Amino acid sequence: MSRHRVAIGSVFTECNQLGGMLIDMSWFERYELCRGDEILDVTTGVVGGMLGVLGERNAITVPLVYASTCPGGLVEAQTYADLKGEIVDRLKASLPVDGVLLPLHGAAAVEDIDDLEGDLIMAVREVVGANVPIVATLDLHANVTPEMVHHADALVAWETYPHRDSFSTGERGAKLLLDTLDGKCKPKMAMGKVPVITSAIHGSTEGDDPFADMMRFAKSHEGRKGVLSTSVFLLHPFLDQEGMGSGCVVVTDDDLEGAVSLSRSVAEMYWARRFDLEPEIVAPDEAIALGKSIDGGPVLLIEASDCCGGGAAGDSVWTIRSLVENASDIPTLAMVVDPEAAAACHQAGLGASVTVRLGHRMDTRWGDPLEVSGEVTRLSDGRFVYTGGIWDGVAGEMGASAVFKAGEVQILISSQPTYDWVDEQYRSMEMDAREAKFVVAKNPMNYRMAYGNYAKGVFVLDTPGPTPPTMRHVEFKKVKRPYFPLDEYIQNFEPVILV
Repeated sequence: MSRHRVAIGSVFTECNQLGGMLIDMSWFERYELCRGDEILDVTTGVVGGMLGVLGERNAITVPLVYASTCPGGLVEAQTYADLKGEIVDRLKASLPVDGVLLPLHGAAAVEDIDDLEGDLIMAVREVVGANVPIVATLDLHANVTPEMVHHADALVAWETYPHRDSFSTGERGAKLLLDTLDGKCKPKMAMGKVPVITSAIHGSTEGDDPFADMMRFAKSHEGRKGVLSTSVFLLHPFLDQEGMGSGCVVVTDDDLEGAVSLSRSVAEMYWARRFDLEPEIVAPDEAIALGKSIDGGPVLLIEASDCCGGGAAGDSVWTIRSLVENASDIPTLAMVVDPEAAAACHQAGLGASVTVRLGHRMDTRWGDPLEVSGEVTRLSDGRFVYTGGIWDGVAGEMGASAVFKAGEVQILISSQPTYDWVDEQYRSMEMDAREAKFVVAKNPMNYRMAYGNYAKGVFVLDTPGPTPPTMRHVEFKKVKRPYFPLDEYIQNFEPVILV
């Protein structure tokens, strides 16, 4: 049997159409921007998993471009055009290929294109033609579109949240592609989709979260009755596009009817569990008052509305303001992205007493800066290394950073937004959550990994921002009603089926 030539490349990020900062080429340069043979050196994440399987199965890897970065706002149009153009040009120059692997996210958007992934898959399809199989991997927070389903032979998504399985998802995607090329299967795909637009607060795939129940149900069908793969999607809700929704993609071995039936069943289950996905939220002042009555610490204040991992700028000070006003004498850890304040701390120097204007200067739609006085207790270049997840082993770059202490409130001020996997940012600045009464975390899920074993309390905060914990109050422009949670009941409801 001849060795299969498999092309691999993508543009990978998660975008926020409600706010956040524009993603230009410098964002990809800070994380992962690999061209040609540079891709072959990747050993972790989805790409690492794909490359491992391609090597084990004696395939010939045809590396294109792999660009990956932290979530943000929209991708700059020129940046996407340049990356897409380079991927397409390298692919054309490498023809013929037997198959294509695209390690994508599924919730990326460009200034002038809502659906980056659908556009890129379609561009690749136009190059390779109708008979070359394309398998794309996705984050389970993807907004799966008709274009993705139509132009790909199979979509395979991560199975865990918090995301621990990017590597194994890459393996699964590569195995499915190679099995297709070897004639072991003929993928047929369908998606059942429901208009449920909720945050990730109750979206864990572990324990008794409702999303975990749905994931376990879908996965229980894999390997039975020709089911090759099931992928359940908790929609990234901070997009603003027509046809958004959550649901399930099913890939079967030459059984489209079976794929449609199972995807419909999971989608109906998703609709039935919709109320369980909505979180309880409290105002910062109330959370602090309730937290004071809890013995010990840390008590976690989850400011989900300013999640860099969901595309926010990370520059909100709503919770910091409340802490300074109501708990300045209580040991606390908090964080904010503010390059001007970080620069002021570096200029003042270690041990200096300074007054800074803090926050809401990058994405100004969500609040006003806070003027606060304190002491510069630590300075850093902001570099750290991720210890798991999507970018395991990759260097994170907060830029010039400082620890600024206002009373007993320690504030990590960084210059650039970074994805928070666990607590690498705090640890890199020698900030110990075990010594604090309150800890502010801005990720709606990963705080469970970082502090779940010893936290004494958790409060999800109701604050303004582009990554809110509930979508009840978001004024979408393109999303059409009816959708949950704005519409709790829909008459004669049926899932949408994409094939």
